[in-house]
Amino acid sequence: MSNPQIKAFVVDVDRLPVDFPTQRHDGAFWEAVGRAVATFGFLEEVLGRAIFAFTATREFAPDKIEAEYANWLPTLEKALVDALGSLIASYGRHARAHQNAPAYLDDLLAKLREATVWRNTICHASWRPPDQQGRSLPFYVDKKQGVFETSVDIAMLRQLQRHVAELACAVVSTVTEMGYQFPGSNGAGKPIMTGFP
Repeated sequence: MSNPQIKAFVVDVDRLPVDFPTQRHDGAFWEAVGRAVATFGFLEEVLGRAIFAFTATREFAPDKIEAEYANWLPTLEKALVDALGSLIASYGRHARAHQNAPAYLDDLLAKLREATVWRNTICHASWRPPDQQGRSLPFYVDKKQGVFETSVDIAMLRQLQRHVAELACAVVSTVTEMGYQFPGSNGAGKPIMTGFP
């Protein structure tokens, strides 16, 4: 350093507490966070499979089949890599375009979009130490500079996990209600395609 009045320091990694920086929270808290995050991952997979189902079973006029088929692979590739918000938009677009779009689709899409706020927060936040009641305020600022201001506890995380699981089941039902087997499952309904992973 060029200024001799400023001392340099480094973090003594060997003296950090075990499980730093997560040591202030109980293991049950981190389990609840992990289960909620994993359930959001499951929802993303379900949305991708539902996009496949709606695009594979949509009816087209004979003169449109070639063009739609050419767009199908890029659509499915995006469904593999898109984040939750983009998956919800794509799912909504393809479900709406389907001849058997569910009447409650707009309500389901609104609930899915509401859940993205929670997903982004629990996946990307830096968690503050818990208060006396075990609540932690996640430090998270979204792309629009909105600050998340709700303290979270284990009960809230468990409720969130259950809610997201129910949303995933609702997405599955939009496919199975049409009489199709949900892709990748061995559930009831007519298989859309055999050999789906």
